[in-house]
Amino acid sequence: MTRTVEEHRGAVLRLLKAGHDAAPARTKTVDLVSAAGKILAADIYAPGSLPPFDNSQMDGYAVRTADLAAAGRTVPLRVSEPIPAGIAAPALEPGSAAPIMTGAMLPAGADAVVPIERAVPDAFYADRDRPGATVSFPSGAAPGDYIRTAGSDIRAGTVALPAGTRLGALQLGLLAALGIPAVPVRAPFRVLLLSTGDEVVEPGEALAPGQIHDANSTLLAVSLREAGAEVVRARILADSPDRFLAQLREDLARHPVDLVLTSGGISMGAYEVVRLALAAEGVQFLPVAMQPGGPQAMGAVDGVPFLGFPGNPVSSVVSFEVFLRPALSALTGLPAPRPELPALLTTDAHSPAAKHQVRRGRYTAPAEPETVGRVELIGGPSSHLVHAMASSNALVHIPAGVQSLPAGSEVTVWLLN
Repeated sequence: MTRTVEEHRGAVLRLLKAGHDAAPARTKTVDLVSAAGKILAADIYAPGSLPPFDNSQMDGYAVRTADLAAAGRTVPLRVSEPIPAGIAAPALEPGSAAPIMTGAMLPAGADAVVPIERAVPDAFYADRDRPGATVSFPSGAAPGDYIRTAGSDIRAGTVALPAGTRLGALQLGLLAALGIPAVPVRAPFRVLLLSTGDEVVEPGEALAPGQIHDANSTLLAVSLREAGAEVVRARILADSPDRFLAQLREDLARHPVDLVLTSGGISMGAYEVVRLALAAEGVQFLPVAMQPGGPQAMGAVDGVPFLGFPGNPVSSVVSFEVFLRPALSALTGLPAPRPELPALLTTDAHSPAAKHQVRRGRYTAPAEPETVGRVELIGGPSSHLVHAMASSNALVHIPAGVQSLPAGSEVTVWLLN
């Protein structure tokens, strides 16, 4: 029975979730720079407060507001020693004002800062001119003016970042400000990636008659890595069912993984090596109502979740984007879901009525806010058009039940970059 795209996407998620939930949680502790783009594995509590002490928000003078309580006149105060950032501030004596720099510690006794531009004179005294100098301020400063209070950003002992947070520059900057040098992150999802076919050879090798270069290993390996997964091993296996299964089991014995992913060998032909090797292992080979990427395989091999994608490069990448990438996002927090937007077709489009068609397109954002962008279809629907795929920045979705759409029709696009 043919599955819908939604049914198969759900089945892929359930397959991977069962394996993910059964495996012990794997984490590793890494330095902050290495943690970029990864998912936090545990709640991180603030070991101290930010800021750690009351400090000045401005360049100005630290004052006692009681000294400026006289109404309606300017109040002169003695100028005390300046307070640069990075020192322990001496206590402020009554009747005095301490020059203080932005970020410097507020001295004991001070309860406000007056910005330098409100002082008279409105420039700091040089060291040689400071002894005996005075500075005047307008009356009426309020307690707390221009002071960053200790813990006003975050207090010690509170959760700085919860488990499951995707760590980017802003989050890692917070951890650095808290003095935390390293954090536990979720270990990446591990994938054994295999291509099949005697006709497939590595890029760089000479082609014999009837042979093609392997694009799928590169396409899928890069896609997986961009999605935060780790490709433990990637290689081409021969078109012999017995040898394929033996080599697969050899790889599984040597490389513990969370998923085996293959491309090619799953259709209805007489020489479909993955189908011939794994049908007896309980792997399902079934059609999905999608173009390209209709043939799909899923199951388990020796207890390890298994997915099989078609061998045509575009079919393989579309299968990854539609089925595997969303499952990885849901299970591990990586990658972020593809941005999904409406767009207007620049040309007519045609699709098999019974299939969900995924076309490649070039999306152009709207010139005006709150309007709809446009998408140009690149190449045709065929699954071998690698050059057209490389020229695209979006996947264009035409749902099952729709045979034709005139130019100007609204479609859903997933942005690829």
